[in-house]
Amino acid sequence: MEILRLDHLVLTVNDVEASCLFYGDILGMEIITFGQGRKAAKFGQQKINFQQLGEEIDPKAKMPTPGSGDFCIITSDSIRSILEQLKRHDIKVELGPVERSGALGPMQSVYIRDPDENLVEISSYGPSVTIHER
Repeated sequence: MEILRLDHLVLTVNDVEASCLFYGDILGMEIITFGQGRKAAKFGQQKINFQQLGEEIDPKAKMPTPGSGDFCIITSDSIRSILEQLKRHDIKVELGPVERSGALGPMQSVYIRDPDENLVEISSYGPSVTIHER
């Protein structure tokens, strides 16, 4: 088996529309509708599917819970630019900027919380990092 990339992840949320606003308006992802009216935040070749608490789609995680997500997204923007955008939207920075080690090497990260208190790490690789797609 050869795994190529992450396609999507699913977040169980308290309010799908609040999640769409956060991921669409604040993080700049494209909000799409698929299936039978489900919503997702699309970015690059990936997406985050939202499922309403109590209305989960089978099969599902053993204990789908809002606020249990902890993931990192990569931006081409500078961390300074990200901090300015977060400030304009009154989004509290939980931690950062800090140096982290990502899948491709060193990166700068800031941590924020989404409406369900999921931990969202926003990271930018330095100019010396080359991203290779398969």
